[in-house]
Amino acid sequence: MNFEEVRYLITRLFREHIRKHLPRIFIALILSIIVAGSTSGIAWLLDPAVKKIFIDQDKTYAFIIPILIIVAFTSKGLSLYFARINIITVSEEVAGQLQKKIANTILFSDIQTLENRHSGKYISNIMFDTHQVQNFVSTGVLNIMKDSFTVISLIALMFYQNWKLALFAILMIPFAGALSKSLAKKVGKAVGKAGESSGILASFLTEILKASKMIRIYQKEDKENHKAGLVVNDLIKKNIKIGSTMIRATPIMETLTGFMIAGFIVFSGKLIASGELGVNNFFSFLAAMMLAYQPIRSLATLNMVAYQGAAAFKRIGSVIDKKIDIVNDQNLPDLIVKKSNIEFSDVSFNYEKTKEKAVKNLNLKIPGNTMAAFVGHSGAGKSTIFNLIPRFYDPQSGSIKIDNQDTRQISLNSLRENLSLVSQDVILFDDTIKNNISYANEKATENEIKKACEFAAADEFIEKLPNKYDTFVGENGVKLSGGQKQRISIARAILKEAPIILLDEATSSLDAESEEIVQNAILNLTKNKTTLVIAHRMSTIHNADKIFVLNHGQIVDSGNHDYLIKNCETYKSLYQKQLK
Repeated sequence: MNFEEVRYLITRLFREHIRKHLPRIFIALILSIIVAGSTSGIAWLLDPAVKKIFIDQDKTYAFIIPILIIVAFTSKGLSLYFARINIITVSEEVAGQLQKKIANTILFSDIQTLENRHSGKYISNIMFDTHQVQNFVSTGVLNIMKDSFTVISLIALMFYQNWKLALFAILMIPFAGALSKSLAKKVGKAVGKAGESSGILASFLTEILKASKMIRIYQKEDKENHKAGLVVNDLIKKNIKIGSTMIRATPIMETLTGFMIAGFIVFSGKLIASGELGVNNFFSFLAAMMLAYQPIRSLATLNMVAYQGAAAFKRIGSVIDKKIDIVNDQNLPDLIVKKSNIEFSDVSFNYEKTKEKAVKNLNLKIPGNTMAAFVGHSGAGKSTIFNLIPRFYDPQSGSIKIDNQDTRQISLNSLRENLSLVSQDVILFDDTIKNNISYANEKATENEIKKACEFAAADEFIEKLPNKYDTFVGENGVKLSGGQKQRISIARAILKEAPIILLDEATSSLDAESEEIVQNAILNLTKNKTTLVIAHRMSTIHNADKIFVLNHGQIVDSGNHDYLIKNCETYKSLYQKQLK
């Protein structure tokens, strides 16, 4: 990143996230001025302390000056404490705002956008990048106020004591500025690489947690442990690079300071010998110069902190700035469902990373209160059709209508309100059974939840659990069997009472006994509903009113089971392969 880009990013960060906290920043500003005044007061008090106490041996000053020094240090300490409290509050709230924005993006983004980016990178944005921004706000904003005022007040004191020495002392400031500018770009580049490594590590950890059983069954623990070591070592190297670059200024600054103090002593000796500088002025000036060293060094590293924050904010911006194409437009009318007829007209769609269309010029009609099934080889376009109905994706051409209402011309919320989805990949939260089911309708009574479970054939196993409906299911239902999870998913769908049901291979991973129970539950779920079914097991769709046979994104034939067995070779082939 060049300086102009860093400036733009910092300006944007201020405008969008920091500016609203100006009252707290103003309080910190006033406190920073008090810190600067107290620091200068400490240095200035050494002048009368040396002259009045040590040279003139004035007993009154011997009592007053130590008290004033205590007051100055206390004032500095309290002011700095409250200034930091205010800035820490601002920085945490800014980081929190960014984390909320990232979470909002994840929750409202198009499904295709989320699927094109590894979940671990979002975790890195929330954990690593927002921390870098928080560090910039807490360190940078406070330091630029506190240290700037402190340096200005101390330099003013030095000029007050002796302008010749003051000119000599401020020679190190341009050296420090030039040094920080050269190091800042290196820090920004290193932070960018560390951010990428953090994303890779988060992605890797996410995958090994999901694949824990597979890793063990294939005995790949050592291999994955080796990969973990490589990923972690890469991040360690990047962080060491940042740290070593950040402290690279230290030996140079210390050497410069050594030269400055040595020259200062020689020059001061000549001024004292000529009578231009008193010993009391010398000690006061020396104290001011030494106190100025830390804030000058801090300001010198401010560029590096700014580059860190800007690089992190740039990565966050790439997430929160991405345009969301599928959004709920409140100005559009709500879907009015009467018969729940579904119609696809010349629908074509292809995924971003593939050139071939997943569905091509698709035309189909599904009458309300009927069951339509979709069969075909893997990649035929079955799941794509299911993803298009609730507008997880939008087709590139054509239209999808429910009761003659184009799904893109109605509010998104009202569309999804009338749909229920039961998938083979059941999603359960690490919560109680009751809360997982009531996720579909948080206002549902306990009686309604139990009734939904009865229809879903889930009440039988729930009642046998130690805490019944208050039993925690574990991460994604790990404490339940596949059939039990599926029945909870069906109970959730029943509780929603949507007129259109999407069943995505809901029984494909179940054993025969569980499948029979779940199939009976599905009958209760789909009664008097428009139902679309994807099924690998052809035996589960014998009773479908209409079966659509798909191949390479197109419908090759449609009809009931008996018709297709006689007239469709693709369907007949699929059916006979399962009988073998």
